[in-house]
Amino acid sequence: MECCRVLMIAIVALMLLFPVTDAWGIDGHDIVCNIAQSRLNEAAADIVQELLPKSAENDLGSVCSWADQVKFRYHWSSPLHYVNTPDVCNYNFERDCKDDNGEQGRCVAGAVQNYTKQLLTIGSNEGSSYNLTEALLFYSHFMGDIHQPLHAGFASDKGGNTIEVHWYTRKQNLHHIWDDNIIETAEERYYNSNVAGMIDAIQKNITTEWADQVKDWESCSYTDTTCADVIPRLLQIQIKRLVLCRYASEGIQAACDWAYKGAAEGSVLKDEYFLSRLPIVNTRLAQAGVRLAAILNHYFK
Repeated sequence: MECCRVLMIAIVALMLLFPVTDAWGIDGHDIVCNIAQSRLNEAAADIVQELLPKSAENDLGSVCSWADQVKFRYHWSSPLHYVNTPDVCNYNFERDCKDDNGEQGRCVAGAVQNYTKQLLTIGSNEGSSYNLTEALLFYSHFMGDIHQPLHAGFASDKGGNTIEVHWYTRKQNLHHIWDDNIIETAEERYYNSNVAGMIDAIQKNITTEWADQVKDWESCSYTDTTCADVIPRLLQIQIKRLVLCRYASEGIQAACDWAYKGAAEGSVLKDEYFLSRLPIVNTRLAQAGVRLAAILNHYFK
């Protein structure tokens, strides 16, 4: 009994030391990676299959949450799942992308940039110095994270983690609602509690309702040759940073316009919140999947 009590105290201590910041939850990341894998060209699909662990059976979605599962083993990776602003509705790389020790680039935008560089070494001598399987898994996960609005939230509430509300009758923090509850409620109501049904619905919207927007989502996601190949390398790096700023800027704007609005401490969030926010969640999941595929298609062509 005393042993169990000590173990429980240790677990709680670890939770306090490393606050929960899982983006989208398992189903959300599964959706992002399934959308992306379905859009890969032949060359990118082959390289992804080669890099995936055999246990994944060529299913990127099945390991898309791996980066959350290894945070307690790779403690250094925890700050890479999010970026916080000083309670303003805009993002700035130099101001915001640093960890608690002030080290620059230690945020989700910096992580996406870092793992892009690692994946670009595939087939070169430099590539042997990296674990490219882990690079792919981190990269795919962080592309999902950067599109979750509260992973670009306010520093004062840790991206909504300290805002206690009720999701219908259940007490919950605001961050978790955007990670999991909106998606789970949608699956229960519309898709027989089946993530595959939600994936199919979003895929359909990508080719119909959002078809005109998809080219813009892909535009200069390091994919357009006029962005990535023709211009000087220094300008390429600047454009990559601007693209990442766009992703994070979209996130903090969505957080201000939708996540935080009407969700003060103690609020009871029900259908009015759920039905108006679900389209935002669906759009961000779709953007993450489309952009992830576009980037891999360009660099693995």
